[in-house]
Amino acid sequence: MNLTQLRSFHLVALDGSFTKAARSAGISQPTLSGQVKALEDAYRVRLFERRGRGAQMTDIGQSLFAVTARLFAAADEAQALLAGTVALTRGHLRVSADSAYHVVPILAEMRRRHAGLTYAVSIGNAAEVVQQLLSYAADVGVTAKQTSDPRLHALQFRQDHLVLFVPQGHAWARRRAIRLADLAGQEIVLRERGSTTREVFESTLAEAGVRPGSLIEIQTREGVREAVAAGFGIGVVFESEFGTDERFQRVRVADAPMAVGEYVACLQEKRRLTLVRAFLDVAAEIATAGRSAAM
Repeated sequence: MNLTQLRSFHLVALDGSFTKAARSAGISQPTLSGQVKALEDAYRVRLFERRGRGAQMTDIGQSLFAVTARLFAAADEAQALLAGTVALTRGHLRVSADSAYHVVPILAEMRRRHAGLTYAVSIGNAAEVVQQLLSYAADVGVTAKQTSDPRLHALQFRQDHLVLFVPQGHAWARRRAIRLADLAGQEIVLRERGSTTREVFESTLAEAGVRPGSLIEIQTREGVREAVAAGFGIGVVFESEFGTDERFQRVRVADAPMAVGEYVACLQEKRRLTLVRAFLDVAAEIATAGRSAAM
C-alpha cells in the first residue's frame, strides 16, 4: 500500500476539497488528484464524489477516512513523543466550541505562550462539537456537554449557570428572581435541539413538572437576543454569555440553579499530541485558578 496516496486521500477528506488540500499540503492540485486517482484505480473503488470545487466522501471513503485518521494521528503522536521538549513554535490547531466565551480565554493564553501557532475555530452547538471530535474534523473541543463516550478524554475547567432575560419593559424586569413554577404557560425563546442550553432547560422544567407555553427555536445566540428584544418571549442563556446589553434585564431562577459544567475534550488517541496537550494544560491551569479564586 502506498502511504503517499493514503496521505493525499486523508488531506482531501479533511478539507473537503482538492484545491484546499493541495494548498495546505504545499503541492500542486494535479499531483494531489493524481495520487488519489491512483489509489482509487489500484483498488477499483471511488473514494470521492467530485462536485464542483468540493469533494464529498463516498461510503467506502468515509470508512477509509476512519482508518487514516487513526493512522496519521498515531504518526503525529510518535513525532510528538520523539520531539520531547522541543519548543512549541509551529503548528495548526483545529478547535470546535459551543461558545466563544469559554474558548477565547484558552486561545488567548495559548497565543501568549506560543506565538507561532495558528488556529481554526468553529462555533456550533454541543452536539456538533462532539461530532466534530469523533469525526476527526477538530483536534480539541470546548463544550458544556458532558460525555461518557470512551473514545473521548474530557476535563471540566469551568462551571456556568443558565439564567433568564427579558426586555426592560417586561413585567419581570423589576423582579430579582422568579420560581420555576412562574414559567408555566410562558413563551420561551431558546437555542435549537442539540444545544446544552436547550437540554438543561427542558430537563429542569420536566423534572419540576412545569409546562411552558410555546417554545420559539432560534439557531444562534444573537438570534435569541433579537427575538427577545422584539417581544417573542423570555430568553434563556448561559450567565457568562449574558454580557452587557441595556435592552435586557437578567432574571434568576431562585429554586433551580441550573448549573452546567464546561469541558475541554479530545479523542483519547490525541491526548499526547503536543498541540492538544498544550491546550489541555492551559485549560487545566484556568480550572485551578478558578477554584482558588472561589475559595
